[in-house]
Amino acid sequence: MRIEGIIWREDVIDKLARKHNVTTDEVEDVLRTARRFRFIETGDVEGEDLYAALSQTMAGRYLIVYFVHKTTGDSLIISARTMTKKEKQSYAKK
Repeated sequence: MRIEGIIWREDVIDKLARKHNVTTDEVEDVLRTARRFRFIETGDVEGEDLYAALSQTMAGRYLIVYFVHKTTGDSLIISARTMTKKEKQSYAKK
């Protein structure tokens, strides 16, 4: 999957900082270095589906980022959080 750009909503940035202690830089690290993307569900708009990217940040934190991959190639960030122990083990196996 090719990500052309990132679309940020202010309410999502605030939620990531407040609820998950995740920064925009960390999300961008994950999207830049992700070696696998997981399809989550079909979106409301044809060709724009929900995906998750799993990767490690430059600082070594393991995150999962949820985003809508738009038809333009841009990614609309929905959420991001630290991987669970099970997700991290699965990520390490790949």
